[in-house]
Amino acid sequence: MLEPANQVDVVIVGAGIAGLSAAHRLTSAGVTTAVLEAAPYTGGRMSTEKVDGFRLDRIGQLLSTAYPALRGTPGLDSLVLRRFAPGVLLHRDGRVHRAGAPAGGGSARGALHVVRALASAPRGASAPPGRGGAPVGGAMDQARLGAALNRIAATPVERLLARPELPAAQALAARGVPARTVEGFLRPLLAALLCDPGLTTSSRCADLALRAFAGGRLCVPEGGAEMLPELLARALPPGTVHTGVRVTSVSTTSVATAEHGEIRCRAVLLATDARAAAELLPGLRVPEFHPVTVVHHTTDEPAAAFATGSSLLLDADRGGPVAHTSVLSNVDPSRAPAGRVLISSTVLGTPPEGVDTAVRIHLSRLYGTSTRRWETLAVHHTPEAVPVMRPPHDLRRPVRLLAGLYVCGDHRDTSTVQGALHSARRAVRALLSDLGAAGSIHRADPAPTLPEAA
Repeated sequence: MLEPANQVDVVIVGAGIAGLSAAHRLTSAGVTTAVLEAAPYTGGRMSTEKVDGFRLDRIGQLLSTAYPALRGTPGLDSLVLRRFAPGVLLHRDGRVHRAGAPAGGGSARGALHVVRALASAPRGASAPPGRGGAPVGGAMDQARLGAALNRIAATPVERLLARPELPAAQALAARGVPARTVEGFLRPLLAALLCDPGLTTSSRCADLALRAFAGGRLCVPEGGAEMLPELLARALPPGTVHTGVRVTSVSTTSVATAEHGEIRCRAVLLATDARAAAELLPGLRVPEFHPVTVVHHTTDEPAAAFATGSSLLLDADRGGPVAHTSVLSNVDPSRAPAGRVLISSTVLGTPPEGVDTAVRIHLSRLYGTSTRRWETLAVHHTPEAVPVMRPPHDLRRPVRLLAGLYVCGDHRDTSTVQGALHSARRAVRALLSDLGAAGSIHRADPAPTLPEAA
């Protein structure tokens, strides 16, 4: 008997950036593709809420201009990245210091100007007597750190991945990094990059994060985190992405949906978060997660009044719930209406009770100004925001489960935007290899029509 014609070559489950970027690569190769998303919108955790003209990210992961995937992913050609000021600001002992500003605006060449005290402390702040020194120690420690960041920016990724693997905090100590440098600079920086204040992350993942920081500039997408999935979805043929479609089971040749019944195909790519993927394939491991809470405030105080400008401000003292904060409208003006200021602050781990009050008190110290009249726009708490990457961590977890069944996402690589996009590329490479070997790629209309809902 002749088998009935398949409805589509590949079904992708999940319309986050991993699934959408995989769909773009597949359709570009002439493979008919359908992307099914249970939510009524694309993007997954990379979503942006609109409130009174503000654009408020739910998680707001920091990006780097050194991420290769941002430059090499089809569909993201028109992505505009808004850069923070070079390096970061560190709040320490009542003063603010700038750290890690690469020469040339992100080039690994030249000296890193590590720890340059600002001309003045934040408004209203003062250093306690006998304290307020540079967060990373004396001139020798600063020079060593600058040289180390230069070296890591120029080190090939393969060499970083060949290093012995330890928890990041242990690895830094084993390498002889002074405790003051770790606590004053590296811990708050890596906490911001990895969403891991305990530095339990694999040292290899931490090295990759430091490499991106030293070789590029921290940045955010213009218009909000949702711009990445929006641009990827916009670049796909009309009708490729179907939202509000719940997949209930998968196999190598079909998926079952609650709304449209069975959809036959030649391969299935799971591009959901780790927990949703494990619900469809119970053998998949579900990692632990780092919780992230983002609190957004606004004020009518002029943006120029904030001494931090467009810098990312980290709390090296760990004197409150806020790990890092910024006047985000100074970095990306499109995130706030004219005449208003958007301050976005990130709390890592389990937030305290009365998180908004605790954050306001902490921000008052960090910015050196009263926050009583600030308006709270949103408090976004995501319990499973970022997959944990404790050692031993496989940065290249298998994406091919069986011939015809594949999986991708930040839980298969590094827990970053770079990792999600890179895992999608690996999965598509394996999928195309299998389809090509089976001679089952057909060149048809890449925008399949789903059957009518029952």
